[in-house]
Amino acid sequence: MCDEFTETAADTALTRKGLTRRDFAAMGAAGAAMLTWSGAAAAAAGLTERTVQVPTPDGTCDAFFVHPAKGAHPGVILWPDIAGLREAKQVMARRLAAEGYAVLVVNQYYRGAKAPVLASFAEWRTPEGQAKITPLRQALTAEAVTRDGKAYAAWLDGQAAVDKRRKIGTQGYCMGGPFTVRTAFAAPDRVGAAASFHGGGLVGDAADSPAKLLDKTKASYLFAIARNDDARAPGDKDALRAAADAAKRPAEIEVYPADHGWCVPDSPVYDAAQADRAWGRLLALYAKL
Repeated sequence: MCDEFTETAADTALTRKGLTRRDFAAMGAAGAAMLTWSGAAAAAAGLTERTVQVPTPDGTCDAFFVHPAKGAHPGVILWPDIAGLREAKQVMARRLAAEGYAVLVVNQYYRGAKAPVLASFAEWRTPEGQAKITPLRQALTAEAVTRDGKAYAAWLDGQAAVDKRRKIGTQGYCMGGPFTVRTAFAAPDRVGAAASFHGGGLVGDAADSPAKLLDKTKASYLFAIARNDDARAPGDKDALRAAADAAKRPAEIEVYPADHGWCVPDSPVYDAAQADRAWGRLLALYAKL
C-alpha cells in the first residue's frame, strides 16, 4: 500500500531521475504518457467521454465514462489508486477505450467528496493531501466496496455503449487492487476478469479477505505485484496462488521488477517499460471477456 515504506521507494526513484518531490509535483499531469491520451487526442481517436452520475445504495457516485463513439463494447470498471479519480486515471481509461472497451472510472470517495479530490499523485505525499484522503478512505469498508461494485456493474449494463453479451472486466491500482476481487464477488455472473496492479490488502486473516473470496467468483485474474511489496510480504503471492488453485479460478500471478505504483503515469516510480508489459497482460486477460 501507499505508506512510509513505498514513500521511501518513491523518493529513491526520484533521486535516480535527478528530481526532487517539488520538481515532480511541478510536472503535474505533463509528460509524454499523459499527453498521448489527452481529451483532444481521445476525440480524434473516435472516443466519446463524459462525467456521469452512478446511483449506489449509499448515494451517487460521480465517475468518468469513456468508450468508442460507435458500437457496443465490453464494460470495464476501473478503481483508482489512493489519489483517486483524476486526469492520470482518465488518461489510462482513454487508452483502454481505444482498444475497444467502455470504461467507467469511479470516484471511490464519492461519499465525502466530488472528484478530483487530488489533482495528482504528488498531492497525496503532502500533509494537506493526506488530511483530505484519510477520512474518505475510512468509509471504504469491505461491505461498502462490495455494494459499490454491484452498483457499478449494473450501471454499465444499462448503457447502450456496453455489450451485455460480453462479460465485464475490472482493474484496480494500489488500494483499488483488492476492490476488483470484491467487485467480482459482488456481481459474479457479470464480472469475467479482474486485474490488480500493485494492489495491497489482497491477503489477510479476515473471512472476507479478497483471497478468500475467489471461490465465490467466476472471474479470471491477473495479480501484478510490485517487487517492494513482495519483499515486505513474500508469502502473499503463494497465498494467492493457493487460493486461486483451490477455487479453480485462472490466475496469472507475477512479481514485476518495478516498485509500488509503477503502472500509473503520474506516480514518481512510473516505469514505462514495465507498465507497458503489464498493460499487455491486461489486454490478454480482457480478450477473453
